[in-house]
Amino acid sequence: MDATFLWFQLACSAGVILFAATYMADSAETISIRTGLGRTFIGVVMLATATSLPELGTGVSSIVWLDEPDLAAGAAIGSNLFNLLIIGVLDFFWRDGPLLNRVSMTAVLIAALGILTIGIAASGIFIHHEIEFASDSIISPVSILILGTFVFAMWMLYRSDESSTGSNSKPASSLRKALLVYGVAASTVVVAAIWLAYTGDSLAEELGLERSFIGTQFLALSTSLPELAASIAAIRLGAPELAIGNVLGSNLFNMGFVLFLDDVVYTDGPLWEIVAPVHMFTALTAILMTSVVVIALASRERRRPSRLFTFEALALVAIYLGGSVLIYQLA
Repeated sequence: MDATFLWFQLACSAGVILFAATYMADSAETISIRTGLGRTFIGVVMLATATSLPELGTGVSSIVWLDEPDLAAGAAIGSNLFNLLIIGVLDFFWRDGPLLNRVSMTAVLIAALGILTIGIAASGIFIHHEIEFASDSIISPVSILILGTFVFAMWMLYRSDESSTGSNSKPASSLRKALLVYGVAASTVVVAAIWLAYTGDSLAEELGLERSFIGTQFLALSTSLPELAASIAAIRLGAPELAIGNVLGSNLFNMGFVLFLDDVVYTDGPLWEIVAPVHMFTALTAILMTSVVVIALASRERRRPSRLFTFEALALVAIYLGGSVLIYQLA
């Protein structure tokens, strides 16, 4: 198939995802206000879950229909990098002090739990490649551990969320309408994600690039577009906690649930034995970027050194670009 047409399909599917994600952010804000739940919790549970559906749809379809488990893993792990880059991008456009100063300390817990789940994923790849470990198992013990960590993280976030419950103004939509919009938008995202998986696999073959690189970069970037669109929409609503909760929560969902489900649908053994070792480096890069976020969140007395940037935003962009170059060379 012609590469130009494949790029056109990639752009169209990404556009559909961007369009649907905008409605998800608005409905999530309404749900937060109507239910009285905190923006951070709603951002992690509802918005992050919905915006991570492309990784879920791409992963399952890549394994079941395309027989490309490495493409699935690359999309999930690589999306972490782009999600964290979103925080840096948002900070460039935020003018009221450092963006991360405007969110509650619950975000530190989300980021720390994200580091934990990403670390487990990297360890799973290393263990299954270096030693004979549970090779006869349909589902790796690593996948069970990472799912348990994800469930524990959701419980911890529910107990610790002390953020505000929304804006002072009353939302125009009812809770029922917001839930309906949320459901329709999320379904649209899943359909577009399946289309994205086919396009990414065909593009990898057409360009002669390793699927681990395509999964980590092109597919991961495209499937992270909902996080970008939803986060921008949340910032416009004056809800930075919703935006940051969405981004950090998406990483939790990618590692704790998407990779677990990928291992479930991959029936030829543990998924971790097939995943390319280069994804360990991707995971370590994501841990480094998340650590930058944690340090920035913990430094509450900071000021913007310039109206144009903060040091954490520059660090996130630099690590992302440097990591991407190295991933391409290692793939």
